Amino acid sequence: MAYIKPEFDARNTRIIGLSVDPVDNHTAWAADIADTQGTAPKYPMISDHDYVVATAYGMLPAGVTGDPTSHTPAELFALRDVFISGPDKVIKLVLIYPLTTGRNFEEVLRVLDTLRLTAAHKVATPAQWNPGDDVIVAGSVSDEQAAQTYPDGWRAPLPYLRLVSSPIPIPS
Repeated sequence: MAYIKPEFDARNTRIIGLSVDPVDNHTAWAADIADTQGTAPKYPMISDHDYVVATAYGMLPAGVTGDPTSHTPAELFALRDVFISGPDKVIKLVLIYPLTTGRNFEEVLRVLDTLRLTAAHKVATPAQWNPGDDVIVAGSVSDEQAAQTYPDGWRAPLPYLRLVSSPIPIPS
């Protein structure tokens, strides 16, 4: 994550890390990342050692019930969640990774790009979409409205699927 932070900065996106570990563990972990990856994390880390946030957001394993502090550390391995919220402070996406699976921050960047694009334009992105690919005119847009917005027209391989070139650039 530390090496790709400039990509998040370019998208005007703030990163916050949260862990159920104490602050001392965060400090040691950041040093380990710097040693192994060549750069230390440059974003705030929150210590949720009392499990308030992890419990509120459902980040603990399903078998953990009741007071989290009554469980062993082995039982409390938090899931690795990624939350993306919009400028309106509403959560737009949650990705939940098991502890055994590394997160894919290229995918998180792709999701950020699609969320920013679709917030600024009445379009949707198809499966496997990447910046620059065609987008779908939102179903809420009438053909008359689409004709005004896209005077060059659109391709309609199906009656309900209107494809146009992606509005470029993706807004910052």
